[in-house]
Amino acid sequence: MNIDGLSESGKSRAYDSPTRRAQAQQTRRLIADAARRLFMEKGWAGTRVKDVAREAGVSEPTVYAVYGSKAGLVTALLDSLEGAADVPRQVAEVRAARGDPAGQLTAMAAFDRRLFEHGADAILVIREAASSKPEVAEVIAKGRGRGEKLRVAVFDAWPPGTLREGVTPQDARDTFAALCNVDVYLVLTRERGWTPDRVERWWADSLVRLLLA
Repeated sequence: MNIDGLSESGKSRAYDSPTRRAQAQQTRRLIADAARRLFMEKGWAGTRVKDVAREAGVSEPTVYAVYGSKAGLVTALLDSLEGAADVPRQVAEVRAARGDPAGQLTAMAAFDRRLFEHGADAILVIREAASSKPEVAEVIAKGRGRGEKLRVAVFDAWPPGTLREGVTPQDARDTFAALCNVDVYLVLTRERGWTPDRVERWWADSLVRLLLA
């Protein structure tokens, strides 16, 4: 026992904790990225948990310990997509634009552009799985809920008079969802020949015109 009343073993655990957390996060990222690569290559039906483990360089029990099941690997896929789209950047940009609703809408449109630019095909794979796996649909709903939670926080915080007359915060969220989604992104980029930059600018401009007074 040292003079602070902590055992040496307790002190060691305290020092090791950040290292263990970092290792756990790294393992989670490895599995998420491996799941994304395999789902894109083999589809939902053709991807097995043991294949993901081998691709990630971890044991199969480790995959189950982190994500629970093959359906849980959809969470891994969402983790990978959100990592590529940079959720912390979106949150930072939205916070930095506090008091500037147009700037906040622009930051959210930019995030969706990054998400779909890096992960549109993966999102289609997730949809495929959700059509036959209720547990996958539940994971997707939770992922959507995280984005909706941010929009609730932002739109509800705007002072009266920010939104166009007759437009409620719920209307604003519905409009955002109808406009900024993977189907619109794919139609514009793959069928109409738009660049991702053009989609992002159009989303931002349209949201400002449709929502703000």
